[in-house]
Amino acid sequence: MLFGLFKKTDYKKLLNEGAVIIDVRSPGEYRGGAVPGSENIPLEKLPSKIKTIKKLNCPVITVCASGMRSGMAKAQLKAAGIDAYNGGAWTKMLKYVD
Repeated sequence: MLFGLFKKTDYKKLLNEGAVIIDVRSPGEYRGGAVPGSENIPLEKLPSKIKTIKKLNCPVITVCASGMRSGMAKAQLKAAGIDAYNGGAWTKMLKYVD
């Protein structure tokens, strides 16, 4: 069944298990508001940080303003063998953070 392919990601569970949130917006956007505890790595700088992110050895949730850049970031991280999830807009991730 087609709908079985789209299972909802349990972000709360991921965070409780040690996932990190990477915000791929620009530093200026990030300064304007962000998920507490998130790391700001702008999308264009992500390739140079892949090795460091891999060393964290935990799931990564990417966020941005709308979900477009975080989707691209997720794809880059997955291609590098990192367990990554697209959290979409950073404002939607706030409800999962304690």
